[in-house]
Amino acid sequence: MPTVQANATILVTGSNGFVTGAWIVDTLLTRGYNVRAAVRAEAKGQHLLETFKSYGDKLQICPVGDIAADGAFDEAVKVVEGIIHTAATLGTDMGDMEPTAIINEAVKGNIGIFTSALKHGTTLKRIVITSSCGARTSYSQVPKYVDENSWNDEAVAECEKLGGGASPLVKYIASKTLAEKAAWEWYEKHKGAINWDLTTFSPPLIIGPMLHDVQEIENINASNMLLYNAVVKGSLYALHGVSPLTGPSHGWIDVRDVAELHVRGLEYAAAANERTLILSGQFVWQDAMDAANSLSPSPWPSHKEPFAKGEVGEKVYNITWNVEKEKRIFGLKFRTIEETMKDFIADLERRGWS
Repeated sequence: MPTVQANATILVTGSNGFVTGAWIVDTLLTRGYNVRAAVRAEAKGQHLLETFKSYGDKLQICPVGDIAADGAFDEAVKVVEGIIHTAATLGTDMGDMEPTAIINEAVKGNIGIFTSALKHGTTLKRIVITSSCGARTSYSQVPKYVDENSWNDEAVAECEKLGGGASPLVKYIASKTLAEKAAWEWYEKHKGAINWDLTTFSPPLIIGPMLHDVQEIENINASNMLLYNAVVKGSLYALHGVSPLTGPSHGWIDVRDVAELHVRGLEYAAAANERTLILSGQFVWQDAMDAANSLSPSPWPSHKEPFAKGEVGEKVYNITWNVEKEKRIFGLKFRTIEETMKDFIADLERRGWS
């Protein structure tokens, strides 16, 4: 199918969040696209309008309300050529909620935008969905091979067993697993009736500098808060009792690389009907600590306390990720952990946080 070209109008959902909110919108606008930014309420889009005011009417705010409601995206999908759909329930806000409620919302978020596109997406060429490496696997304490055909059925089973007692993280990754499965099942069922194709990306822990609206350090996004607690406060593993040499033994990626790949997902013909693992590499917290301590001069001069040193010893990476598809289709040169940590820490300095 034809790929999306610059000057096209792209709908971006979850546009006031960490990943889309600013970095995908920024990447699209820089490329010359028109952006329709979907937000739950008009007020949520004001920061975007202020941040990107130099682009004038190339950025439009589109309130959609509850993304799980029927017809939430009916108006938003009209006269767009591409959709980047990243809106999702956050794993830190789930408390004792039953997993079924969280999973149903995630599934409805995907199917809802598909249903709207089926009815009104007459100009649409492609939908790109943000899934998660968590939909492929949880953290592993034993060696494990993972590719785009892996599914995290273990997290789903744990939610079924523990119900509301399952951890917020397990509920989140179970919802991402079943929401992506539902998306592909819907697409296969309806592809004879639509003129657009589907691409999904599965990133791991997403970290890096922030462009979205966040006023206090206590309110930064969940993944950056974990990074801050581990590297700046040195408290993450003191609280959880896990060595930074062995945890989380998963993967990581810079938020700006996630944004770039999502836009390439619209542009590259070979991305059609593919699900792709995207990550900079394997990751334990010691990697971030070592990177932060290697920076000289410090990008955060107002912060006088030393960064956490972690532990001395061999790092343990249990998951082998097959990223050949990303290399073959997209070939992105990913940022290093040192580059990401430098820019993340400089962002804290720029915001006046100490």
